[in-house]
Amino acid sequence: MDRRRFLTLAGIGAGGLMIPIHGRLVAAEALAAGPLDKAMKKALADVALDAAKGAGASYCDVRIGRYFQQFVVTREKQVDNIVNTESTGVGIRVISKGTWGFAASNDLSRDSVAEAARQAVAIAKANSKSQTEPVQLAPVKGVGEVSWKTPIEKNAMEVPIKDKVDLLLSVNAAAMDAGASFINSILFLVNEHKYFASTDGSYIDQDVHRLWAPFFVTAVDKESGKFRTRNGFSTPVGKGFEYLDGGESDRIMLPGGVEIYDQRYDIVADARAAAKQATTKLKAPSVKPGKYDLVLDPSHMWLTIHESVGHPLELDRVLGYEANFAGTSFATLDKRDSKFQYGSELVNLFADRTQDGSLGKVAYDDEGVQTKRWDLVKDGILVNYQAIRDQAHIIGEKESHGCCYADSWSSVQFQRMPNVSLAAGKKKMTPEQMIAGVEDGIYIVGAGSFSIDQQRYNAQFGGQLFFEIKDGKITEQIEDVAYQMRTPEFWNACVGICDESDYRLGGSFFDGKGQPPQVSAVSHGSATARFNGINVINTARSIG
Repeated sequence: MDRRRFLTLAGIGAGGLMIPIHGRLVAAEALAAGPLDKAMKKALADVALDAAKGAGASYCDVRIGRYFQQFVVTREKQVDNIVNTESTGVGIRVISKGTWGFAASNDLSRDSVAEAARQAVAIAKANSKSQTEPVQLAPVKGVGEVSWKTPIEKNAMEVPIKDKVDLLLSVNAAAMDAGASFINSILFLVNEHKYFASTDGSYIDQDVHRLWAPFFVTAVDKESGKFRTRNGFSTPVGKGFEYLDGGESDRIMLPGGVEIYDQRYDIVADARAAAKQATTKLKAPSVKPGKYDLVLDPSHMWLTIHESVGHPLELDRVLGYEANFAGTSFATLDKRDSKFQYGSELVNLFADRTQDGSLGKVAYDDEGVQTKRWDLVKDGILVNYQAIRDQAHIIGEKESHGCCYADSWSSVQFQRMPNVSLAAGKKKMTPEQMIAGVEDGIYIVGAGSFSIDQQRYNAQFGGQLFFEIKDGKITEQIEDVAYQMRTPEFWNACVGICDESDYRLGGSFFDGKGQPPQVSAVSHGSATARFNGINVINTARSIG
């Protein structure tokens, strides 16, 4: 299958979808090979560090990576494709004459690694001729030799490919039996073995696992030709294959009779429900445009957070250094200095790469910085951004936030969005209680299409399921809903957030940034939230 077909089958994401296929094709059994020998990696790292310092580097870091990917793509009763890849190599980043240099190699012989280190230094020296200001690195204390692994119960790479195919085909069968006209179901599996060493004195070995199991159900009215879709409610996670072992105990009943999943996911049950709901959508009345109070479920909120908070608070976008895939940002440094009102006083937005089960969870980032949590918006006020070691001094920070990442050993690491989330409300409140206080509103579940401008200021968001709220009660399912927003006006319209018991994660498995482009995976959490007086348009009329 060519790249265009692959993208078509998996055409969902945020911040610029790309599906990277790194490395060479291998048999499925090769994905369980595991990491390279740790002693060998340390020896090669020392070779690179010594060669870089000998060539004139004042700083050097080395990343030795072994990356495994598996994508299983099915449609109705057939398997469209299975892609298994493995990629191994070393990336070496240095500072010489106050300037960055980078080189990489897939040859892990000692001579090749040493030569790559020297090449990185030569590139830095060449770049220094056009450097106007030397790189300033926030200090990092070396941690010696440490290891970390994503907490998993079942390594997805060790599950037989037949079991994965059987699972997806059972998903498809359940949806078709429940009335679906078409269904695509997919498994995306990633295992990154990442070894980091630096002249700061760190030797960090990490084993990172991620998984996503999306599906896309379509129901068609044969008489009219009208069709509607409902995507799966799978959350992309930093977990093992046990995430797909969900059952009755993992179900959450939402208002409107919608079932969603928390810690584990019953993909077959969700496919069956999706088929029925897609069929219901065919008959659902179209929304009347106007101003509504919106009640937004966490399965929907994650995308709004990603686009209107996560991207505009990336410091390189704020500074205008980066514009690829998401533009720059309206949230310039003068707004932080002037205590800009990003949202209402209920709004607390934070970054956190330590959240269990999240896509961004690791112990150390790709600069060897220990990960942490920090505030971005506090009581509605913009207080901080996302910054890495060579950016921290620009905003007066004494240390990196630990949000540096590269999607391959062959890619240079740079600032990437950490998990960015909306803190749950402090007062006890369930979604049902929130809806009970709404006179004229819409309840939205699931993420849909979106559009946002290059400053992350004006935007429009859809969803998967929409329910009319009248006098505190859900009356009927409706269709063709999208809401318009200006970022600060929207967040200042937040008048309620449910408590911690309703807090759930969503996220993007393929978030694009940079040139050449790279992807990363990032989660966003929230509880159900209410926003008053938001303009809603009818997408069917807009298209017509």
